[in-house]
Amino acid sequence: MKFFVDTADVTEIKELEDVGLLDGVTTNPSLIAKSGRPFLDVVAEICDIVEGPVSAEVTAPDFETMMKEAAVLRNIADNVAIKVPMTRDGIKTCKHLSDDGCQVNVTLVFSAAQALLAAKAGAAFVSPFIGRLDDIAQDGMSLIEDIVEIYANYPDLQTEVLAASIRGPLHVVQAAQAGADVSTVPAKALWQLFNHPLTDKGLAAFEADWAKTGQSIL
Repeated sequence: MKFFVDTADVTEIKELEDVGLLDGVTTNPSLIAKSGRPFLDVVAEICDIVEGPVSAEVTAPDFETMMKEAAVLRNIADNVAIKVPMTRDGIKTCKHLSDDGCQVNVTLVFSAAQALLAAKAGAAFVSPFIGRLDDIAQDGMSLIEDIVEIYANYPDLQTEVLAASIRGPLHVVQAAQAGADVSTVPAKALWQLFNHPLTDKGLAAFEADWAKTGQSIL
């Protein structure tokens, strides 16, 4: 499974990139707004940090303006993936951009039918939102399973299932079990994947036993 971090915080991105965990980045207007910096500057800096896809989202609701915004975003760097909403105009934009060789991430997907439309339009990524479905008492993970199953029926489809709205490590593991190609995860949740109390306990015991020997490897 690929790991994308869902943030516009360049410090978080650099830390994860240094560890070697990062395959890409997803942003959205809300995350960019939290940075307090100009949108294009933030995307450009992120693209300089990571080699993988960096999703930059259009903000217009109509096809014509989406295409104009996409043209600006594509000029930032070769690894920009244009993020469009799951609407009629968004899918139309996806089709035009993907036909032109651009990676597109279709976001705000909440049904398998929507995911099928995105794949038909040539999306590189489709982003089903797990946590937001869980929030309204629906099973977000079952949506991942449904999309993976449908895509498997059609080997010619190249769209990757990008599990989004991840709330914690369990979501990441479950998405991997369901066959998602990518999880886009808040930085905090990615770091939490390291944690287990038995790892901490075992390491403490090893360190204590080693200290008793009075030895040093260096």
